[in-house]
Amino acid sequence: MSAENKIDCSKVYVKKSSFSTEETGDFDGAFAAVDMKEGELIEKGVVRRLPDGFDGNTCPYIFTWSTVRPNKTWAMASGCAPYYNTCKDGTSNTNMVRDFEKDTFEIFAAKDIKKDDELLHTYISLKWRTCFADLNDIIHADEK
Repeated sequence: MSAENKIDCSKVYVKKSSFSTEETGDFDGAFAAVDMKEGELIEKGVVRRLPDGFDGNTCPYIFTWSTVRPNKTWAMASGCAPYYNTCKDGTSNTNMVRDFEKDTFEIFAAKDIKKDDELLHTYISLKWRTCFADLNDIIHADEK
Protein backbone atom coordinates (compact mmCIF):
# COMPACT_ATOMS: atom_id res chain seq x y z
CA MET A 1 0.00 0.00 0.00
CA SER A 2 1.32 3.42 -0.97
CA ALA A 3 0.59 6.47 1.20
CA GLU A 4 0.01 9.86 -0.41
CA ASN A 5 3.00 12.19 -0.25
CA LYS A 6 2.12 14.92 2.27
CA ILE A 7 4.73 17.38 0.99
CA ASP A 8 5.24 18.48 -2.61
CA CYS A 9 7.17 21.59 -3.53
CA SER A 10 8.45 20.31 -6.89
CA LYS A 11 7.18 23.42 -8.72
CA VAL A 12 9.20 25.76 -6.49
CA TYR A 13 12.85 26.56 -5.89
CA VAL A 14 14.59 28.92 -3.45
CA LYS A 15 17.28 31.49 -4.20
CA LYS A 16 18.20 35.06 -3.25
CA SER A 17 15.04 37.18 -3.28
CA SER A 18 14.55 39.75 -6.01
CA PHE A 19 13.69 42.16 -3.16
CA SER A 20 17.13 41.85 -1.55
CA THR A 21 19.03 45.13 -1.63
CA GLU A 22 22.18 46.53 -0.11
CA GLU A 23 19.95 48.21 2.48
CA THR A 24 17.98 45.07 3.43
CA GLY A 25 20.85 42.62 3.10
CA ASP A 26 20.54 39.25 1.41
CA PHE A 27 17.53 37.08 2.07
CA ASP A 28 15.93 34.23 0.16
CA GLY A 29 12.66 33.92 -1.71
CA ALA A 30 10.57 31.19 -3.35
CA PHE A 31 10.40 31.11 -7.16
CA ALA A 32 8.30 29.31 -9.77
CA ALA A 33 10.18 26.40 -11.34
CA VAL A 34 7.52 26.14 -14.09
CA ASP A 35 4.74 28.25 -15.61
CA MET A 36 1.51 27.93 -13.61
CA LYS A 37 -2.09 28.87 -14.35
CA GLU A 38 -4.43 30.72 -11.99
CA GLY A 39 -5.95 28.23 -9.52
CA GLU A 40 -3.19 25.64 -9.99
CA LEU A 41 -1.76 23.93 -6.91
CA ILE A 42 1.80 25.18 -6.43
CA GLU A 43 2.80 23.47 -3.22
CA LYS A 44 1.31 21.41 -0.41
CA GLY A 45 2.76 20.57 2.96
CA VAL A 46 2.44 19.97 6.65
CA VAL A 47 3.18 22.03 9.73
CA ARG A 48 4.44 21.24 13.20
CA ARG A 49 2.81 23.19 15.97
CA LEU A 50 5.18 24.93 18.33
CA PRO A 51 4.92 24.45 22.11
CA ASP A 52 2.38 26.41 24.14
CA GLY A 53 3.89 29.66 25.33
CA PHE A 54 5.99 30.25 22.18
CA ASP A 55 5.72 33.93 21.20
CA GLY A 56 5.39 34.15 17.42
CA ASN A 57 5.23 37.93 17.63
CA THR A 58 9.01 37.93 17.95
CA CYS A 59 9.86 35.41 15.19
CA PRO A 60 9.04 36.16 11.54
CA TYR A 61 9.95 32.66 10.31
CA ILE A 62 6.94 30.81 11.68
CA PHE A 63 3.28 30.75 10.73
CA THR A 64 0.17 32.04 12.47
CA TRP A 65 -1.81 28.83 12.94
CA SER A 66 -5.24 29.94 14.14
CA THR A 67 -8.00 32.43 13.38
CA VAL A 68 -8.29 33.31 17.09
CA ARG A 69 -6.94 36.75 18.06
CA PRO A 70 -4.79 37.33 19.91
CA ASN A 71 -3.08 34.35 18.31
CA LYS A 72 -1.41 31.83 20.60
CA THR A 73 -0.92 28.97 18.12
CA TRP A 74 2.20 28.98 15.94
CA ALA A 75 3.68 26.45 13.54
CA MET A 76 6.74 25.65 11.42
CA ALA A 77 5.94 24.83 7.79
CA SER A 78 7.50 22.23 5.52
CA GLY A 79 8.90 22.64 2.02
CA CYS A 80 9.51 26.03 0.45
CA ALA A 81 6.59 27.77 2.19
CA PRO A 82 8.82 29.59 4.72
CA TYR A 83 10.55 31.35 1.82
CA TYR A 84 7.49 32.98 0.24
CA ASN A 85 7.90 36.68 0.88
CA THR A 86 4.95 38.94 1.53
CA CYS A 87 3.29 41.83 -0.21
CA LYS A 88 0.40 44.20 0.23
CA ASP A 89 -3.07 42.64 0.42
CA GLY A 90 -4.53 42.17 -3.05
CA THR A 91 -1.17 42.09 -4.87
CA SER A 92 0.06 38.56 -4.19
CA ASN A 93 0.42 35.93 -6.90
CA THR A 94 -0.34 33.04 -4.51
CA ASN A 95 -2.91 32.15 -1.89
CA MET A 96 -2.29 29.82 1.06
CA VAL A 97 -5.16 27.67 2.26
CA ARG A 98 -4.61 26.41 5.81
CA ASP A 99 -6.30 23.38 7.36
CA PHE A 100 -5.91 24.01 11.09
CA GLU A 101 -7.44 20.66 12.06
CA LYS A 102 -5.19 18.49 9.86
CA ASP A 103 -2.12 20.77 10.22
CA THR A 104 -1.70 20.97 6.45
CA PHE A 105 -1.59 23.74 3.86
CA GLU A 106 -1.93 24.18 0.12
CA ILE A 107 -0.62 27.11 -1.89
CA PHE A 108 -2.42 28.01 -5.13
CA ALA A 109 -1.64 30.43 -7.95
CA ALA A 110 -3.80 33.55 -7.50
CA LYS A 111 -3.04 34.53 -11.10
CA ASP A 112 -1.01 33.12 -13.98
CA ILE A 113 2.64 32.82 -12.93
CA LYS A 114 5.63 32.60 -15.25
CA LYS A 115 8.64 30.37 -14.64
CA ASP A 116 11.21 32.18 -12.46
CA ASP A 117 8.68 34.70 -11.04
CA GLU A 118 9.10 35.25 -7.30
CA LEU A 119 6.18 33.76 -5.36
CA LEU A 120 4.48 36.13 -2.89
CA HIS A 121 1.56 35.84 -0.52
CA THR A 122 0.14 38.27 2.01
CA TYR A 123 0.86 37.05 5.51
CA ILE A 124 -2.39 36.82 7.48
CA SER A 125 -0.64 38.42 10.45
CA LEU A 126 1.24 41.11 8.52
CA LYS A 127 -0.67 44.02 10.04
CA TRP A 128 -0.52 42.98 13.71
CA ARG A 129 2.58 40.87 14.46
CA THR A 130 5.24 43.02 16.07
CA CYS A 131 8.01 41.18 14.20
CA PHE A 132 6.50 42.52 10.94
CA ALA A 133 6.24 46.19 12.01
CA ASP A 134 9.16 47.38 9.85
CA LEU A 135 8.09 45.20 6.93
CA ASN A 136 4.53 46.53 7.22
CA ASP A 137 5.88 50.08 6.92
CA ILE A 138 8.08 49.21 3.91
CA ILE A 139 5.29 47.69 1.84
CA HIS A 140 2.60 50.08 3.15
CA ALA A 141 0.35 47.19 4.14
CA ASP A 142 -2.15 49.52 5.81
CA GLU A 143 -2.82 51.46 2.59
CA LYS A 144 -5.51 50.30 0.19
